[in-house]
Amino acid sequence: MAAATNGAPLPKISVRRLVKSFGAKCVLDGLDLDCAQGESLVIIGGSGTGKSVLLKCILGLLRPDSGSIRIAGEETAGLGRTARARLMMKFGMLFQGGALFDSLRVWENVAFGLIHARGMARQEARGIALAKLAAVGLGEEVAELYPAALSGGMQKRVALARAIAAEPEILFFDEPTTGLDPIMSGIINQLIERCVRDLGATAISITHDLVSARRIADRVAMLYQGRIVWHGPPAELDRSGNPVVDQFVNGRPEGPIRMEVRAL
Repeated sequence: MAAATNGAPLPKISVRRLVKSFGAKCVLDGLDLDCAQGESLVIIGGSGTGKSVLLKCILGLLRPDSGSIRIAGEETAGLGRTARARLMMKFGMLFQGGALFDSLRVWENVAFGLIHARGMARQEARGIALAKLAAVGLGEEVAELYPAALSGGMQKRVALARAIAAEPEILFFDEPTTGLDPIMSGIINQLIERCVRDLGATAISITHDLVSARRIADRVAMLYQGRIVWHGPPAELDRSGNPVVDQFVNGRPEGPIRMEVRAL
């Protein structure tokens, strides 16, 4: 692994002074963030605080206004199409809504990147898809179904199988437990924890589900007003000493976080 000049290992992902605005609204305001090799980092924050925007900037789906995003020491902000495509081969992504293709069978969804991005033969890709479905607790009979025949929890598991199909170096999870009941949320958290560990992958998750954050995180970072205002191990969430984190964790309406509420 490459090392920084002070002898410490380089972060797998390093974000510095990241700025992203939409019109007059500044969403990310000079944000700094590091994620170490093999670390599971969970970013928490209220709705509309910029968690998804940050993730999309790291993925290259949005172009930041300014700042640096380094992946394994390589600057990625502003990469061209060819270099971006090469970088994307390192990533696996679990989208908030699953984002499965309705017209494709389950195994074809899982194998989509293998076939269309990597040029793998369909039969070989199907074998890998079945193995990844088994890893998330789904059998071969599910592989031939279409997404519409699956429950929300099963769709999330299929999306997770797709995210790990190519055994990526870096995994991104966008609100992985949204819309799921507590038991299925627990199952998804357990699967994420196991898949990240088995792959030895670096993972960044965004969520407002504190149960999920406590389960899957090695470290938690709080996003507020466009910056990371606190980070630490999940065990310290309840004693962070930060008033923003304290209000968020305890769900208090009073505090530094002000939610816009319109009178009826």
